[in-house]
Amino acid sequence: MCQQVVEMSQAARLPVVIIQTGLPPDAIHTRHGNFSRMIQDAAGLADDEIRVVAVHEGETLDAPGQYRAALITGSPAMVTDGAEWSERTAAWIRDAVADGLPMLGICYGHQLIAHALGGKVGYHPQGREVGTQAVELLEDARRDPLIGDLPSRFYAHLLHQQSVLQLPPGARVLARSSHDPHQIVRYAEHVLSTQYHPEFCTNVMTTYLNHFEPYLGAEGFDVPTLRAALQPTPHAHQMLQGFVQRYAMAA
Repeated sequence: MCQQVVEMSQAARLPVVIIQTGLPPDAIHTRHGNFSRMIQDAAGLADDEIRVVAVHEGETLDAPGQYRAALITGSPAMVTDGAEWSERTAAWIRDAVADGLPMLGICYGHQLIAHALGGKVGYHPQGREVGTQAVELLEDARRDPLIGDLPSRFYAHLLHQQSVLQLPPGARVLARSSHDPHQIVRYAEHVLSTQYHPEFCTNVMTTYLNHFEPYLGAEGFDVPTLRAALQPTPHAHQMLQGFVQRYAMAA
């Protein structure tokens, strides 16, 4: 009994690692912070509960057993570029999944987990998905311990060009959007990912639309309409907090 208490106390002191895979543009970074900061704040994690490892800058992750859980950020990079730091992180993800580490990937992190475990990632055939969009839970989601209580349809903020085109073996889709069939994927008991950004708020999404307006307009998007359609996404946010409470704080 005493030994068990000691082991639980040691586990409680382990940090949650936020694996930073890139930085947002300066226009977003200077107003809202980087991806890891946004995730930390949205998840309700204190500074002394996390460790940020900027793998895109060459920082090295410790062994999976040195963390309580892992959160993988978005990035302006593309998984298909096969950057050395990205492939090294993919190998770490495989080890972490085998070790049973709770893990949540977001956007680039979503695609990187799928790639690491044998799925296919690439540019979406219908182009970019952007703005506040509806996410629909699938039948499997109703039995899922993390997201089963979410509404059958909720809103989330999205900005991506690449997608998970083919799932890894054994993965299950839990939610889709009209544009992307793989919005939430579960890979293992403690491993999930979301194509959408649960850490974004309407202010962040507004800054993104303003910053990228010329490029989005050139791609055929009606940016004023996208801006007018922005709305809060509390259930997407709830999913991130629920992951941390269920898997990271209980780990």
